Amino acid sequence: MTEPTEFLIENASLVLPDRVVEKGWVAVVDGKIAEIGEGNAPERGLDFAGDYLVPGLVELHTDHLEAHFAPRPHVRWHALSSVMAYDAQIAAAGITTVFDSLRAGSDADSISIGTDLAVLASAIEAARATGHLRVDHRTHLRCEIACGDVIEHVEAYAALYPVHMMSLMDHTPGQRQFKDLETWRRYYMRKKPMTDEAANSFIANRLELHANNAGPNRLKLVTIAGKAGAVLASHDDATEAHAAEAVGNGVALAEFPTTIEAAVALNQAGISVMMGGPNVVRGGSHSGNVAAEELARAGVLDILSSDYVPASLLMSAFELPRRIPSIDLASAIRTVTQTPARATGLADRGALEAGLRADLVRVHVSGRDSESPTPIVRRVWREGHRVS
Repeated sequence: MTEPTEFLIENASLVLPDRVVEKGWVAVVDGKIAEIGEGNAPERGLDFAGDYLVPGLVELHTDHLEAHFAPRPHVRWHALSSVMAYDAQIAAAGITTVFDSLRAGSDADSISIGTDLAVLASAIEAARATGHLRVDHRTHLRCEIACGDVIEHVEAYAALYPVHMMSLMDHTPGQRQFKDLETWRRYYMRKKPMTDEAANSFIANRLELHANNAGPNRLKLVTIAGKAGAVLASHDDATEAHAAEAVGNGVALAEFPTTIEAAVALNQAGISVMMGGPNVVRGGSHSGNVAAEELARAGVLDILSSDYVPASLLMSAFELPRRIPSIDLASAIRTVTQTPARATGLADRGALEAGLRADLVRVHVSGRDSESPTPIVRRVWREGHRVS
């Protein structure tokens, strides 16, 4: 049975850009929001029974495709199957626009993923060409600036596919996310046990790569992003100097700053600050850096990303108003819809407004009046087509 693409939703709690309408209705025609109203609908439609209607979520940074493609060390799963499983999970999380975060640059401590970038890109394109994707997929290249082959990977990708977003990443021990080497040791040596001697050798190798490659590669990647028309993002900014560097590079988005000082400096420079949904839900950073909630309380959190847990995007948006009285639900939902859409030039989605794409999510809140309410995605539409 084919789902209708022209329909009316009634008896819904509408999360508009600036407020929540406790009882309202939305009419969808030709994949767009045709009309929005408050109170009783003009005719019978799909009864939401008071559930929330929110815009389709916009996800800018998720590397969760890698969890499907490389589910175990040294294992590579069937690429197209991985893409389809990932796409279904993303849709089920209420995400209707996703920037697939594909790594560019070989990792020195694992099997090179240089060929994986090409394989995954080809699989995503194959799924798109056959109309099998539920979600609108766009490209976010995560560029490891200290890798010797990152420019080669990015240029090869850009020659075949559009690049919508690029982030300048540097996971060198002693830099940014892991400014303290002991924090790096605790984190990585737990993930990949090694002797102190092996760890010291690894650190020395990474520091050498950083010294040789990071500076020149950063400048080249900034140029490539400009030519490709890609939104440029910094990553793990830790200091005011990092923020100043981001400004000089023409960065529009700052992903996961690690300190309040960096976040404030980025905000004052007009750069949108993005933090992870898992950070919000868990109540802090998994690597000991600044909590997203602290940035939200300081008024310098603009965008949330699911990062490594797709379901965290909606959960974190509903969690913010519970913890921070100054943030209402409409403001929180903007961090996962309208603000990331606008930050990446997508003016046709991200809000419940007439004329925009009918990217819609029905959300039921389990235990709505309890101390730990849980938002549950019940239905998802992309351009009026039901996808989950």
